[in-house]
Amino acid sequence: MAESPVAALRREYDTIARQLDGAPGNAEREAAKREIIAFFKKVDGSLAELTQLKDDIRQLVDRYKQLAADTKQAAAPEFTGQRPVLHADHIGATTFIEKGWSLISLGDHAGAIQTLTKALQLSPGETQAESLLGWAQMLHEDYDDALGTFQKVLMKEPANSLARINVGYICLKKRIFGEAIEHLSKAIRLDNDKKATLYAHFYLGLVYLQREMFEDAETFFEKTLKLGPNLIEAYYELGRAQWFAGDQAKAKSTWEDGFKANKFNPWGKRCQEMLDLVAKGEEPPRE
Repeated sequence: MAESPVAALRREYDTIARQLDGAPGNAEREAAKREIIAFFKKVDGSLAELTQLKDDIRQLVDRYKQLAADTKQAAAPEFTGQRPVLHADHIGATTFIEKGWSLISLGDHAGAIQTLTKALQLSPGETQAESLLGWAQMLHEDYDDALGTFQKVLMKEPANSLARINVGYICLKKRIFGEAIEHLSKAIRLDNDKKATLYAHFYLGLVYLQREMFEDAETFFEKTLKLGPNLIEAYYELGRAQWFAGDQAKAKSTWEDGFKANKFNPWGKRCQEMLDLVAKGEEPPRE
């Protein structure tokens, strides 16, 4: 089994420590000083390389997520990749918050829940930790837990639009449509976060689509595509709304646009699948 790089560095550290323990003379102390400086630079350089490797691993995760994208149902709001702004503390909560953020980014939602729970044990009520915990619980499909966590955030920050659309998404998944509409509509009225406003329109479209209010669904999906043309999933859902509203020609045109917008995107491919499906005389899925 290959030796850990840290073990080799630890041996080097122990060698220098033994030199200092030997109460050396001036010449030996100066030699030890040079070794300590060189050792520090070596470790610091290794940390920089490991940090870069850590960031590269996130790129691998992103590539994996793109290949493994599930297009059977609407995805949760895309987790923000922005690193949290942390302040130094004396109890270590921020260490767990940053680790929790990293684990969510890497797709380890169960690990993130455990880590962020520890952060909140050290710093009860810390809003940033609660927000991230809600994200992790939602992505892990622990919807009841996530709903409770985000409600705590909204009690302290009513204008937190990202937390609000997450609550709207959870209510959509739980088919609590009235509450979903309330939270998503409020996020649109707040209009203080572009991403939140985009997803609020998209999820409202899904709410009305599930309630078979197809014209309302069309309106929100069309607005979604104006706000975010790269949200290819909206083409797919808009086409379904148009099809079930009776405008089959318009639905086909929308799916064609979705495929052309990004034929490599899983939802772009899904648009083409719909075109192939209806060409055979079959109906698009209701769910």
